[in-house]
Amino acid sequence: MSSFGCWGLPAALLALLCCPGSGEETFEVHIWPEKLAVETRGSVEVNCSTSCAKPEKIGLETPLNKTLLKYDPQNQWAQFLVSNFSQDTVLLCHFTCNGKQLLKSLRVSVYQLPTQVILKLQPPRVVVGKPFTIECTVPDVKPLESLTLTLLRGKETLQNQTFGGAALAPQDATTTLNSTASTEDRLLSFSCQAELDLRPHGGYIIRSISEPQILEVYALAQDSDGHLQGASCLEEASPGLPDTSCMSHMASSLVAAETRLGLSGCSPALAEGL
Repeated sequence: MSSFGCWGLPAALLALLCCPGSGEETFEVHIWPEKLAVETRGSVEVNCSTSCAKPEKIGLETPLNKTLLKYDPQNQWAQFLVSNFSQDTVLLCHFTCNGKQLLKSLRVSVYQLPTQVILKLQPPRVVVGKPFTIECTVPDVKPLESLTLTLLRGKETLQNQTFGGAALAPQDATTTLNSTASTEDRLLSFSCQAELDLRPHGGYIIRSISEPQILEVYALAQDSDGHLQGASCLEEASPGLPDTSCMSHMASSLVAAETRLGLSGCSPALAEGL
C-alpha cells in the first residue's frame, strides 16, 4: 500500500488533486506602471509582460493613439507609446497562452495643471478696522478633488480649502476669505498657493503660486477733541520725495468733515503743497 494520501484514486483524478495545475499551464499578465497620471494631450510609455513561456498573442487595447516601440521576439513583453490623452481612460494589456487569454487593466487619470493662480484684494486700499476680502481663483484645473488652495500672509497660512467632485472636464476653483484690516497687514504681502496632489494616481505634487499682492492700509487721524481729521497714510515715502501715492489714495478715503486734513504719516513736502 502506498504511503501517499491519494492512494487508490484513478491516475487522472490523482493528478488533478495531488498536483493541481499540471494539466494546464498557468500564467500571469503584468502592466507597468501600475498607476498613471498624464497631463492633458500628453503621452506615456506602457509596458506589457507575461510569465507565459511561449504566448501566441500579445496586445494593448485603447481607443487612443498607440505605437509599438519595442517587443520581445518570444512575445513575452512589449512596450507601447500611448498619446493624446483627453480624459480618464483604461488601458488593457492582453496575452494568449495555450489558447487561454488573460487581461490586465490600468486606469489612467488625466490632469490639467493650475497654470494660472489669480489673487485679488478687494478693496486694494482700506482703513484700519474695516473689512476686506481675499479671493483666489484657479481656472481650468483637473482633477478638482486633488486640488488645495492656500491663502498666505507672508509665510502665515490664513486658510486652506480642498475641493470635491469628479468632473470629467476641467473646472474653475475659487476660495475666499473675509478679513479685517490691521496695521500688520501693510508689512507683509498676500499670496495664494495652488497644490495639485497626484500621488494617489501615480503622480506627484505640483505647486503654483500667485503674484504677491500688497494691501494699502490707512488710519483715520484724530485731533485732541477726538474728532476725525482725515486719512493718515501708513506707508513710508522715499526719502526726499513727496508721497504722491499717499495724496491720491488719501483723497478717496477722507470722511466728510468740517475739520482740517490730518496728514500725520505723509511727507512734510506733501503737507506744504496742499
